[in-house]
Amino acid sequence: MAQALMSYLDPGAIVLGLKAATDQDVIRILADRLSALGYVKPSFADAVIAREVMLPTGLPLGGDNNVAVPHTDPEHVLRPGLALATLVEPVSFSNMEDPDEKLQVSVVFLMALNDKDKQIEMLQEIAGTIQSPEIISALILSKSVEDVSRLLR
Repeated sequence: MAQALMSYLDPGAIVLGLKAATDQDVIRILADRLSALGYVKPSFADAVIAREVMLPTGLPLGGDNNVAVPHTDPEHVLRPGLALATLVEPVSFSNMEDPDEKLQVSVVFLMALNDKDKQIEMLQEIAGTIQSPEIISALILSKSVEDVSRLLR
């Protein structure tokens, strides 16, 4: 199903059961993982946060388990990758469709892609994956990288 996700998702960039206070905390934690793994430039986290203010990425899924897919311009990326966090307690992200509305988000996919065309493809992959409330719930309950791999394959 989401084989493309797994080809970009580095096991070292998966953070399960993250405790974070804000959307910026989540973005910085995931960006730090991607940076340590050689995917992004030092400017990446600040660029993602700045973009999130202007063009929010919270996706309303009609329940309590909403998703966010923050990302930024390719110039901040060294090589393509994807980070994933599941949150112990949801954090607020602005709604992509209505920036004034705050969504409680439980799963965050941080995209680091160096090709704008690939960003659209990856967003489509993620969108296809998160259409299933069962997969979102299972991701949130995942206890290991292997659990995540099984779900996204």
